[in-house]
Amino acid sequence: MTYDVAVIGYGPTGVTAANLLGAMGLRVVVVERDAEIYTRARAISTDEEVLRIWQRTGLADRLKQDMLAERPLDFVDARGRPFLSAHPTPRGHRHPPQMFIYQPALEQVLRDGVTRYPNVEVLLRHECLRLRQSADGAGVELTVVSTADDSVHRLRATYVIAADGGSSLTRAQLNIGYEGKTYEDRWVVIDTEMLKPWPDHDRLRFRCDPARPAVDCPTPLGHHRWEFPILPGDDEKHLTSDDAVYGLVSRYGISRDDIKILRATVYSHHVRFASRFRVGKVFLAGDAAHAMPPWIGQGMAAGVRDVANLCWKLRSVLRGELPETVLDSYETERKPHVKEITKRAAFVGRIITERRPPVTRVRDCALRALNHVPGFGDWLQDSRWIPVAYYSDGLQARPRTRASGRQIPQPWVTGPDGVRVRLDDALGGRWLLLHAGPAAPQPAWDRLDLPALTVTPAGSRPADGTLVDSDGVLLAWMAEHRAATLALRPDAYVYAAAATGAQLPPPPAGFAPAAQPTASTSQ
Repeated sequence: MTYDVAVIGYGPTGVTAANLLGAMGLRVVVVERDAEIYTRARAISTDEEVLRIWQRTGLADRLKQDMLAERPLDFVDARGRPFLSAHPTPRGHRHPPQMFIYQPALEQVLRDGVTRYPNVEVLLRHECLRLRQSADGAGVELTVVSTADDSVHRLRATYVIAADGGSSLTRAQLNIGYEGKTYEDRWVVIDTEMLKPWPDHDRLRFRCDPARPAVDCPTPLGHHRWEFPILPGDDEKHLTSDDAVYGLVSRYGISRDDIKILRATVYSHHVRFASRFRVGKVFLAGDAAHAMPPWIGQGMAAGVRDVANLCWKLRSVLRGELPETVLDSYETERKPHVKEITKRAAFVGRIITERRPPVTRVRDCALRALNHVPGFGDWLQDSRWIPVAYYSDGLQARPRTRASGRQIPQPWVTGPDGVRVRLDDALGGRWLLLHAGPAAPQPAWDRLDLPALTVTPAGSRPADGTLVDSDGVLLAWMAEHRAATLALRPDAYVYAAAATGAQLPPPPAGFAPAAQPTASTSQ
């Protein structure tokens, strides 16, 4: 059997891809070496944009049941006094701006979601030993071995998404460089079960003590995470023992009566990028394509964004809607954003891990003074930590406008049936035209017979072909970006925009849309 897409790796990136592709009706096979979900919780937080992606799989609300939302964070000095505080501010995706997660539970929900799709086959305890791309570009042959009985199988797929982690065998087979550096400091990461709560246990603290910095982080479902650097002279093996861990956390008033240690593992922090995200019909995603320090909680999120960008493009090419050249826009769009996020993560890490006492005194005083400026902490986190995914190049119309390459916000809207839903559920993951006010003729687009919706102000009566902007957000955004008409991609990014009475730039070359999927109201 030939699959449309083979997904190698079944962590957060791979399982998100399996859900997205499964919902699209594509024939998918997942190849995963391990039998069970990885029990070590690596990621500890995510954000509203990632929840918006999981919303497309119909799982966002279920996932949020196992998350801690909107917890404040503090940078504290050696004496535990805050010198910088922040509270995440929403960016318009209609999910909480920051959520703490327990990764094994999150992955279980996502894997359970994949079981909804008979078109997705999951091969656990299988490892992909070799990829061979056909000379005529027709597809990829995968040589897969079962780790249960050593049997060897050969599978064929038109495309492959390699989400097999930072030590990606796929990347190595393709001879793709993984450039960057590994930080000298190694960190012990400690996951615990809370036996009883303590004051402010649900508040994230970056403990910026030059003697030994630490991360003190709430995680849901009765868990808590600490991270400590391994300093010169430390015995790494001893530092992961229960006695050593209890000694580390005792400085914060935590005792054996408060927590049960689940695991303590040593990690290194990396800044690395694959030299290419694509070779022929094989695409790298997640840690296989890039690695970043953990300080702003964006490693897992970056991988989820990768496959959200890639999967709908694969579907469009497989259905003959777009030429295969459009797949080059995956790296063009994703790599600059990942690099910018990684740069911000490294910057925040320098604030946290500075160990020179004179420098930390200046840091603490300067940031404490700025922290008294209303909104400074929120501004720093919102605008400086996690840059908005804005695509300045890639699959965008020319000439560009202020709206091009931006994802539109997701307010609550009321559809023609009078039901109030999040915007993406009304848009339905399809190409469409969105109008603010009376629709101007768009001959180049109208002949494609794309669906079109007119946004009407809050309080308007629902009607066929309209969306009521219940929150008053979408029309304001369109006005701010001088866009009376938007041509939206299936991921709700703006392909093209036009002012009142103006013509949209033409559709992508070779665009021949098939029958569009209908909108969903599952979330």
